[in-house]
Amino acid sequence: MDAARRRALERSGHTAFIDDNNTLYVWGGYQAVAGEDVMLPSDEIWLCDLDSGTWEQKEIIGETPPDLTGFCASLVNNTLYIFGGCDTLGYTDQMFSIDLTEQPYTWMKVTDTKGTTPSPRSKHSCWVHRDRIIYFGGYGCKTMGEVQNASSTNFILEEMSWAMIGNALFRCWGWNNEVNIFDTHTATWTVPETRGPAPTPRGCHASAILGNKGYIAGGVETAFLDMFCLDLETWTWTQMDISQFSAPLGRSMFTMTPITDHTLFIYGGLGVDGNTLNDAWQFSTLERKWTRVKHPHKDKPRVCHAACLGNDSDVVVFGGSSNMDILLDSVAILRAPSQHHCSNVFTFQTQPYSLLRLCEDFIGRNSKLFGKQLYCLPSKMCRKISKRMAFLQPEEDEF
Repeated sequence: MDAARRRALERSGHTAFIDDNNTLYVWGGYQAVAGEDVMLPSDEIWLCDLDSGTWEQKEIIGETPPDLTGFCASLVNNTLYIFGGCDTLGYTDQMFSIDLTEQPYTWMKVTDTKGTTPSPRSKHSCWVHRDRIIYFGGYGCKTMGEVQNASSTNFILEEMSWAMIGNALFRCWGWNNEVNIFDTHTATWTVPETRGPAPTPRGCHASAILGNKGYIAGGVETAFLDMFCLDLETWTWTQMDISQFSAPLGRSMFTMTPITDHTLFIYGGLGVDGNTLNDAWQFSTLERKWTRVKHPHKDKPRVCHAACLGNDSDVVVFGGSSNMDILLDSVAILRAPSQHHCSNVFTFQTQPYSLLRLCEDFIGRNSKLFGKQLYCLPSKMCRKISKRMAFLQPEEDEF
């Protein structure tokens, strides 16, 4: 990979996902330019063939959203949805979508929705369940009326100031633990009536779904990582009773990836001690138990990265910052623009590989041992081996 392309791919705060063809899609985020964090353009998307490690940039036309940070992205039936976030004018409650089966890729602004759109927010998360996008939490603004009608346990007021967003006047800024549902078939917003011990209002947390249960962890200043579960059938919250002696350090801006029907995998994040973390853990939802994972990527601490489930239950990590600097003054805690945004992809193996995968990787790394015999393979297998050779040999350190 040349220096210009590597520089273009460097980013944090982006979204990423993997399709059925083992292609990694990457959109959005920000990178450092002349010592300042700059939001990356919304009219481009990057695709990486994970078999060969080759990247391709594609243009997105249409009703392009503003360049955003803190947005929440979700993939529903090959359509990418973007909701919320911050642009140069402030917080937004707008939604945009792209049908990734149609080229050229085209942005569409989601309008004419039914129900009440959630208030502008960023740093929220979501689950996808039965073609519905279920949003949780985040930081944003509300009107005085919205705050007066909200429970004190659903919104933590942090500051008050004036802001006009659309035709609404917002005065109250803070964290929430709201659950909002968007039905992609009917374009309808609803709010379920939840019960049980809900997570405290938060943002910069991680979320993942297993079956019909959504999980939330982190994003609050607690010494140890907490874990909550929302049953998406009964809308009942459960707080996982976990021994603090075996739990990971509390953190935010990390990733949580489902790797089996009952196992979640977390990596990295910004610890409550202020450090960018490089530890990996698995959480068993059956045993309600954390297990620390040994791995070869101790030299790759990450925060504000993306992680996806790949082939053979690999966890594929892309981008993020390897060293987030926190500035302290007498008024606030601030994040300094990072000069350590990353552009590399690396994977965590979470289960034994099949014999076929082991053979493909061995041949890819040692192709000279086989010479012209490789061309005797079936054409489909030969193409796959050629991609593995391109990935595993020439630029392994750069990819």
